[in-house]
Amino acid sequence: MGAGAAGGRAHAGAHAVGGAAIGVGPYAELVFDADGDPDRGAREALSRIEATDLLVFAHGWNTDPSTATRLFDRFFAPFPGLVGSGVRLGYVGVVWPSIRFSDEPIPDFDAPGALAEPGYGPALDPRTREALGAFWPHRPAELDRVAELLEERPESEAAFTEFGALVRELAGVDAVATAIAPAVPMIFTADVLEVCRALTEALAEAGAALPEGPSVPGFSVGGGLRKLWSGAKELLRQATYYQMKARAGVVGERGLGPVLAELAGHRPALRIHLVGHSFGARVVSFSLRAVPDGMRNVKSLTLLQGAFSHYAFADSLPHARGRGGALRGLQGRVDGPVAACHSPHDSALKVFYPLASRMAGDSAGLLGFDERWGAIGHDGVQAVPGAPRLTLDAVLREGLPAAGCVSVDAGSVVRRGGAPSGAHSDICHEELARVVVAAGRMGR
Repeated sequence: MGAGAAGGRAHAGAHAVGGAAIGVGPYAELVFDADGDPDRGAREALSRIEATDLLVFAHGWNTDPSTATRLFDRFFAPFPGLVGSGVRLGYVGVVWPSIRFSDEPIPDFDAPGALAEPGYGPALDPRTREALGAFWPHRPAELDRVAELLEERPESEAAFTEFGALVRELAGVDAVATAIAPAVPMIFTADVLEVCRALTEALAEAGAALPEGPSVPGFSVGGGLRKLWSGAKELLRQATYYQMKARAGVVGERGLGPVLAELAGHRPALRIHLVGHSFGARVVSFSLRAVPDGMRNVKSLTLLQGAFSHYAFADSLPHARGRGGALRGLQGRVDGPVAACHSPHDSALKVFYPLASRMAGDSAGLLGFDERWGAIGHDGVQAVPGAPRLTLDAVLREGLPAAGCVSVDAGSVVRRGGAPSGAHSDICHEELARVVVAAGRMGR
């Protein structure tokens, strides 16, 4: 899906996009490719929306285009009944290249295990293999070999070494990092057997069913290599996360941000409210890098289980005082609050994000939480002085501060979902829509 894709789509009222119904309007869908280039009709689609307030929602990592449209429809549904009479809402869904693993169902969309085909275990089921082929379209030979190794699960150190090299190649971790791309995590540079062992233990901690061992507290991986292929499959999943993390920053800064800045230049009175889930939270947050300092159109930023560092907005990192976060000070480009919703029930961010984000040289080992690598969707905004920490109930009763960063513990509603991601995708709740309305001062 690149600059030559089909034109942008704007609609009013209930309609269908790619076979999925959208029940709100006017609605536009912005489609970006991996380089942040929008489809041809994106700007024209936005220009046709007549609204006082524009809700811009970017999906997360486990989302193909059709699922994204269904997610937008479900998330946007409560808003018409929540906003005041003077608010005319427009809706925008941001679609960017991500991938859906079939063993990660979304609450309210799929029953647990509904997508994954039974009997595959660490092997790749056909749906996931097809999704990987679309995600890495120029790597069929490497993907075929990865699939073969996961199916055969040989008890061979050489096989794991080969698998690790293939995953590194697929993820492109040897490419030179840019200011947008994340640094290479230790998970791709450490001994592959150690990594697969740690990931297998992490899967057990998250409650995943392992073919060679129980998923119960206290389970540990002992001798024998065959059981470590569950961790190898998780390493492959983490490779897609690593690439999506880089893509999300690119799409935000080079794609969405310039589109929003151009729109604001033509319509200075338009109020823009940014919402992002998972890596989509990274998309909308990194769009602030392209927002001119004097532009005051962005009135709120709501992050739902954001999959990026909880230190992103910090002026100074606790473990490196001379450095700031990747989005240091950019909360000042939001003419309203930056609300980071987080949940302790999110296994993807509680267990796997810090594990995969650790850098080479970390002496703490691979497994176990380390605050340096925590995600904003796990425990909220960190190291930003004066940023309050509120419960969801308090926000729904009393509202949000007028500006600055605020953490919202949404664990009372964001709590459903199975292994390995837990409640990471449990975001379609009216209570979270009300947080967005409160952040944007759009309520009755």
